[in-house]
Amino acid sequence: MRIGLTVLTDLPWREAAPRWRAAEAMGFAHAWTYDHLVWGGLPDAPWRAAVPTLGAVAATTSRIRLGTLVASPNFRHPYQLFREAQALEDVSDGRLLLGLGTGGDLDSRLLAQPEMTVRERVDRFQEDVDLLVRLRSEDHVDADGRWFSVRDARTLPGLDRTPLLVAGNGPRSVRYAARVADGWVTTGPSPGPVEEGRDGLAASSRGRDDALEGRVLPRYVLLDSAGTLFGGAGRMSLSSVEFFTDLVGRVGELGFTDAITHWPRPEAPYAADERVLEQVAALLPTL
Repeated sequence: MRIGLTVLTDLPWREAAPRWRAAEAMGFAHAWTYDHLVWGGLPDAPWRAAVPTLGAVAATTSRIRLGTLVASPNFRHPYQLFREAQALEDVSDGRLLLGLGTGGDLDSRLLAQPEMTVRERVDRFQEDVDLLVRLRSEDHVDADGRWFSVRDARTLPGLDRTPLLVAGNGPRSVRYAARVADGWVTTGPSPGPVEEGRDGLAASSRGRDDALEGRVLPRYVLLDSAGTLFGGAGRMSLSSVEFFTDLVGRVGELGFTDAITHWPRPEAPYAADERVLEQVAALLPTL
């Protein structure tokens, strides 16, 4: 099991930079940040954009993989994201993990975009990813979509070393991720009864296997969302070493290859003791 760590962008760089470097020094496999204009979990906090932040992290680290959790079409055209990903791939020397998802609706509301149904948001997201896939594999791309179009879009120098990781929880999104993505990201099923949630997460993993038709691709689970399914309602995954290792074992049994937690904060969200993070880091080779 590979373990990743999410670092939020609410802190100024002088305070955040040591955390990113520590994530690499402690041996985490990958480090992530949210890609939003404003994050609903800290709507009144200062917030920094993901792409320049990851560029700075790439320039100050050398081994750890770096990812967006997740980039959405809410405020960025896929061609613009493609170019930004090319820059991050170059600066990081191929360490970028491009996590992609529908995103929430807060950023859309801030930009006064028309309201969309869930189906429309998923339709738009899949059109967004389909165009990204074309941009990665073709040059001089023309596309006429319902939401996104391009004319003679040049793609050099390519995006050859960056996997596209598609986020999704429901059956439709899981099947789509299996068809087009280089990896699957999930928070687990929508909130509901714990037993149904656990069954749903297991079913999603099985559905992923069925749709893959024998292919083996990475699958990433966000522990601080899925943890409620395993007796951790209201608990952050790093609330204790025992709880964390139990969660990792349980999602590993479901076939997940990668698990992602958060750098502990002094208060919610993701409140926990940084000493637990250090203790977990010491166990990484055995997880």
